[in-house]
Amino acid sequence: MDRFKTTKKVAVLGIAANIFLLSIKLAAGFLSRSQAMIADGFNSAGDVFASVMTLVGNSIASRPEDSDHPYGHGKAEYIFSMIISLSLMFISITIFRSALSSIINKAAFETSWFLITVAIVTIAVKLSLFLYTNRVGKVLDNLLVLANSEDHRNDVFVTTGTLLGILMGYFGFNWVDGAVGIGISLWIFYTGIKIFISSFKVLMDTDIDPAFKANTYALVKGISGVDHIDSINAKPVGAGYILLIKVSVDGEMSVNESHKIASEIKFRVKDIKGVKDAVVHINPC
Repeated sequence: MDRFKTTKKVAVLGIAANIFLLSIKLAAGFLSRSQAMIADGFNSAGDVFASVMTLVGNSIASRPEDSDHPYGHGKAEYIFSMIISLSLMFISITIFRSALSSIINKAAFETSWFLITVAIVTIAVKLSLFLYTNRVGKVLDNLLVLANSEDHRNDVFVTTGTLLGILMGYFGFNWVDGAVGIGISLWIFYTGIKIFISSFKVLMDTDIDPAFKANTYALVKGISGVDHIDSINAKPVGAGYILLIKVSVDGEMSVNESHKIASEIKFRVKDIKGVKDAVVHINPC
């Protein structure tokens, strides 16, 4: 599966689906004055933006290495994931204010089959998109696609809540519509925070997972000639990372022999999934 072509397909599919859903949800929401559906519609507007950012971020990340970027442009995935997270938080605040206002002002809305149909169609489309993008994101280990996947999954829950608000409105409980709008806003904000933290960790060069680090320690320690390991650290570079390894060997060992050990370490660790390169430093014991 080609990482960048598949991500582009995911983004284009998301843009097309979300523009369609945005149009029918806002039309239904404003015609019926349903705060939950209007909130859902603005959520889809955020989805369109997220898909566009996925497309742009993927386009930049797919560029090959050059003199200014010797390890490629992979971190663009995380930069644009962070942009998506900020947009989600901004949208959530807007939705929250609108929904709260509808409760305070006791705004009423008209329940209709159009509203119910739009909600059901949205749930079906978003569930399909979630199942597809979640599988692709996990196969590619791509934060951009996984961020899109979480967005689609959230929309399934969000629109289910919208449908509940519509049905409760039919029985005269109009306040539920505004309450669902508030719930949607809080959920969107939570999702934005999660994506922001994931992106921030990579962009700030947070070290590798402790379990992975322990396994790497065991692998390097088992290589003949290594007396002990001084340190193993990692620097994220887009979809993977560079391992920075310092080991000590016999101080009487020749330069040629120590170089062979360094080459063996580099060869072995580059077989680990996610490792794009390794820098091995040899110290005398």
